Amino acid sequence: MGSTPQARRGDTRQRIQDVAMELFAEQGYEKTSLREIAERLDVTKAALYYHFKTKEDILISLFQDLARPLDELLDWGRQQPRTLETKQELVRRYSVALQSALPLFRFMQQNQAAMSHLRPGETLKDRMIAMTNLLRDPDAALPDQVRSLSALFVMHTAIFAMQHIEADPEDKRKAVLEVALDLLAQAHPGEQAHPGEGVGDAPDAS
Repeated sequence: MGSTPQARRGDTRQRIQDVAMELFAEQGYEKTSLREIAERLDVTKAALYYHFKTKEDILISLFQDLARPLDELLDWGRQQPRTLETKQELVRRYSVALQSALPLFRFMQQNQAAMSHLRPGETLKDRMIAMTNLLRDPDAALPDQVRSLSALFVMHTAIFAMQHIEADPEDKRKAVLEVALDLLAQAHPGEQAHPGEGVGDAPDAS
């Protein structure tokens, strides 16, 4: 999921995904045709059809690539104690996954009308709900539940809110992560995270 278009150039399926995302970003999902994708790739439509029959198939494949490491992270989280340490590790790994998926999230923002009736949007929504369930303690005070949920949503909103802030992308990611971790810590008064204690190895989200 963290691969760059340059590193993935030898894989035809992934080249199609990369070029499709470029065109979706340039002119919108609805205005992009399979013919234009094939032309930019310099392949025939028949060659493109071998991998994807429709634009939505390409989009679904992109969401599946995003969902795979998220599913692994969610599975890991369900097997861990519901401690501050576990929740902060979930957020750390999720932060890396989000950074790798920035082009897809920007696509979602720019093509909200198209996303409203496309299947991938519901798939991602289900995973966001699952993540919030792992972060939120239903027995906690309501303000602390809000803080736990805000830790997740601050990372999502920051993707767009910080686009025009001039700073190194990794520095911005770390700053947002710091705020998210602080919110989680505030939601667990009296509890301290002890790195490496009581938490199994989390899957690599990159």
